[in-house]
Amino acid sequence: MTSEGSVMVVVVPFPAQSHLNQLLYLSRLISAHNIPVHYVGATVHNLQAKARVHGWDPLELANLHFHDFDIPPIPSPMPDPMAETKFPTHLIPSFQTVTVHLRAPLTHLLRSLSFYARRIIVIHDSLMACTVEDINFIPNVESYNFHSVSAFTVCHLETKQTNKNKNTIIKDMNVPSFDGCFTPEFLEFMEMQYGAPMKYCGNLYNTCKVIEEPYLEILQSINHETRHWAIGPINPMELGSPRHSHPCLEWLDQQETDSVVYVSFGTTTTLEDEQITEIAGMLC
Repeated sequence: MTSEGSVMVVVVPFPAQSHLNQLLYLSRLISAHNIPVHYVGATVHNLQAKARVHGWDPLELANLHFHDFDIPPIPSPMPDPMAETKFPTHLIPSFQTVTVHLRAPLTHLLRSLSFYARRIIVIHDSLMACTVEDINFIPNVESYNFHSVSAFTVCHLETKQTNKNKNTIIKDMNVPSFDGCFTPEFLEFMEMQYGAPMKYCGNLYNTCKVIEEPYLEILQSINHETRHWAIGPINPMELGSPRHSHPCLEWLDQQETDSVVYVSFGTTTTLEDEQITEIAGMLC
C-alpha cells in the first residue's frame, strides 16, 4: 500500500570523504523536518562517513537511516607522489567499483520504498549519475543533482565544454585552464557520469547566492530547462555554541586580525614532502 501523504528522501553520495560528508550534513538538515532520509552507500564508506563526523551523532537521528551495501573488494593501488599529474589516480578503481556495483541494490531499495511513499526524492552526487540511472523506470521518483564543488567551478567547466557564453565574466577573469588537473582516466569517468541519460528536476549547490549568484545565473542561462538552487553552505557547526567549540576555533580567536592564511589544495593534487616543507617555510 502507498501512503498518500508520505515523502521520502534517498541520498546517494560519491565515495570520497568530502562528498560523503556534505551529503551526510544535508541528510541531517532534511531529517530535522520530520522527513525520512535514507543514506545509501557501500558499507566501508558509510562507516567512514559516520566515524568522521564532528559535533553530532548520526545514529541518534530517528529519521536518518543508513543502508550499508556490500560490494566486491575494492582495488587499492598505492599512490604515486611522483606522477606527472597530481590527481590521486589510485582512488579511481574505488570510484569505478562503487558506481557500478551499487546500482543494482540501490534500484532494489528504491522499488521497495516506492510502494510505501507518495514520492521519493533522490539527491545524488553529480558523479553518481550512472548509479541512479534506473530511477527513470520508477514513476514516483524524482532526482536532484548535487554538486559538492562551487558554482564557479561548475560554471567554468560548463562554459569550456559547451563553448557558450564566451563574453561572460568567466572569460573576463582569465581563469586558468583545468588542463593537467585531471588524469585521462578520471576525465573519462566524469564524462560517463555527466553523459548518463537522465532528466534531473534540478541542480543543488553547496553554496549561497550572496557569494556565487553571478555564476548561478550563467549556469541557468546555459541549462535553462533545469532549475539551479544554492542551498548552502551546509555546515554542521553551530557557531557560538560552547558545546561545539573546537580547539582550532579557540586558537583562531587568539590570533591577530589578518594574520592567518588558510590554504586548501583539495582532492586534485598530491604534494611531495619537499613541497610541503617549502610551503610551510613560506608561511612561517
